[in-house]
Amino acid sequence: MGAALADAFPAAREVFEEVDDALGQRLSRLVLEGPEADLTLTENAQPALMAVSLAAVRVIESEGGFALSEKCSFVAGHSLGEYSALAAVGALALADTARLLRRRGLAMQQAVPVGEGAMAALLGIDLDAARAIAAAAAEGGVCDIANDNAPGQVVISGAREAVARAIEIAPEHGVKRCIELPVSAPFHCTLMAPAADAMAEALAETEIRPLGVPLVANVAAEAVTAPGEIRRMLVEQVTNMVRWRESVLYMRDNGVDTLVELGAGKVLTGLARRIDREMTAFAVETPAVVEALLKTI
Repeated sequence: MGAALADAFPAAREVFEEVDDALGQRLSRLVLEGPEADLTLTENAQPALMAVSLAAVRVIESEGGFALSEKCSFVAGHSLGEYSALAAVGALALADTARLLRRRGLAMQQAVPVGEGAMAALLGIDLDAARAIAAAAAEGGVCDIANDNAPGQVVISGAREAVARAIEIAPEHGVKRCIELPVSAPFHCTLMAPAADAMAEALAETEIRPLGVPLVANVAAEAVTAPGEIRRMLVEQVTNMVRWRESVLYMRDNGVDTLVELGAGKVLTGLARRIDREMTAFAVETPAVVEALLKTI
């Protein structure tokens, strides 16, 4: 993850070094070499994914000779990616972002003991149907909508027993397939309230600079620029649904026809194509794609 960029560009290596310094840990070694079991611990995975995204940003800026904020209409990020998006346009300092995500990962892991929570993707239904399943499965417990990712892909989160009931009754509601997700905690549900409190404290101590480019926020699915609003929404995001499908549609309806995914993997590119096949979307995670992107902008 990120190895090709780090091998090819000094700007990428500098990002990893800065994150290492901020955390007092050789996170870059985990990112580039593993072991995967340690990398996927949420306290490591969250700052690691951000580091790879920011490495891609810094490479594009250094090779292209421009600031990302000069070339985009909006920024957005899925869940922890919202922090990466803010760092990409300078609203958060890179070191602060790394420390916030380390704290976020630890707080989320501590909010619910391992094994007591679960998440599952429900495929082939819309948001209203997923809400009906979650409500029926809760039975006094917690079963919330965590992500509205794309048409036909909604993720639920909550107590393990409630999520198991949702998986059991899902076919009766038209779900074509259920996939229990390999996660260490039930993210984006009300069980994460202790983590939201921890992030409110951490964010109160962190400078958020004014944005030159609007952020399409997860919890609002619309553009925000005021630091105070962003701080509040980052806290709300911990326990609330990621409105990704609506966020992409918001950008489309406000003139965006091309989406560029910066960082590890191509998940958001795939979701964008499911949301609106008329939009262009591609992922930048290798030197070859960096070169192709710079030729177009």
